[in-house]
Formats: sequence, C-alpha cells, structure tokens
Amino acid sequence: MKLKSVDRPSEKEGTKSDNLTEQLIDQIVNGTYPAGSKISEPELAKYYGVSRGPLREAIMRLESMGLVERIPHVGARVVALSQEKLIEIYAVREALEGMAARLACEHISDEELDGLEALLDAHHQHIEQVEGASYFHQQGDFDFHYRVIKASRNTKLISLLCDELYHLLRMYRYQSQRSHSRPEQALKEHFHLLSALKERDGELAEMLMRRHIMRSRQLIEQQLKQDKEKAS
Repeated sequence: MKLKSVDRPSEKEGTKSDNLTEQLIDQIVNGTYPAGSKISEPELAKYYGVSRGPLREAIMRLESMGLVERIPHVGARVVALSQEKLIEIYAVREALEGMAARLACEHISDEELDGLEALLDAHHQHIEQVEGASYFHQQGDFDFHYRVIKASRNTKLISLLCDELYHLLRMYRYQSQRSHSRPEQALKEHFHLLSALKERDGELAEMLMRRHIMRSRQLIEQQLKQDKEKAS
C-alpha cells in the first residue's frame, strides 16, 4: 500500500486505535488506499507512529466492517467491491432498512423528526446549488438513512446497517461513477418517507423504504447488464 500524506494521530496510546480506525476508514472510503491494495502492518505502524497492538486492533475492526479482507498466503487487503457484491448488499438493505423505517415510526421523537425535515431542506438547497452533482458524495443520502436507522432503537439493526454496511456503501458511492445516482428522485422519496414517519404509519414507511432502495439496486443491476453486454 502506497501511503499518502495524511494527518498522524497525536493522542495517547489508549485512544490511538479508535482514532486510527476512523482515519483508515476515511482513507479507504475516499480511495487513498485503493481497492485491492495490500496492507503492510510494519509500514503503517511506522508511518502513524503507533505500536503493532493498536494497529492490529484497528485492522481487525476494518475486517469486521468488511473494508479489509484477509486472503490466505497473501495477507490483508482493502476489499474490492464488485457490482455483484453491491447487489447482494442492496438486497439486504432493502429488507433491513424497511424494518428499521417501520420501527422508527414507533420510536422516533418529534425532535428527531424536526431534525430530519431540516436535513432534507438543506439537501434540497444543496442539490439546487450544485445541480445534484455531489449529493451522495456529501453523504447526504446516507445521513438521512443513518438517522432513520438510529431512530429504530434496535441495536442489532443499527449494528448491521451502520457498522457493517454503512462504510462499504460510502466507499462504493464515493468511488463509483455518478451513473447510479438519482439525487432529485432520491430526495423526493426521502420527503415521502418523512411524511410517513410523521404520520407514524409503519406499514407505509416500510414499503416506501424498501421501494426506495430497490430502485437503487435496479440501477446497479442495469449497469451490470450493460457492462456484460459490452464485454460479450
């Protein structure tokens, strides 16, 4: 892995693992450490000025998130996300985030609803300013989903969606072409979801969330089909 210039953590040993984990996540997501690149523990330890213990703990966390994988006789590498893998992830999201939206209708607070509305208003202004170009890259889409998932109050769902899948999706969105983005339509669907949450209509919220994610999955499937046709 070729290291680029990034800020080194300056905290004490006890917190270095947490901060190093966050730094490595950001570097993997934005492509500083490219997909498929080998992770050298000695090089990273020297570069960040940490002992092997905190570094190994950080790498183990990245493995649990699916950002790093260990290959026999090869070692640890940054995961390479194929479109086939993404389709599988979106299928899981469709079911689990639908459940999260339904549960959020039961547990979300009025303050959280106000926060979601303010968030979507800000997204609307941002999309108009940049003509939709960077909505997903600003994590706006994920921020909305993240808040809805958190509002479900279901710790297992939160762990599965926010810890294990969240950064993989960020990585894909950040590094992929914009052909899979549909910012204006996505924002419109977010507003419909917000209305269902305000009405505390769990059945409607689940259906809207599942349909919302399904449409994104279908775009990826369409792109995969086109790529295969070009290759044949």
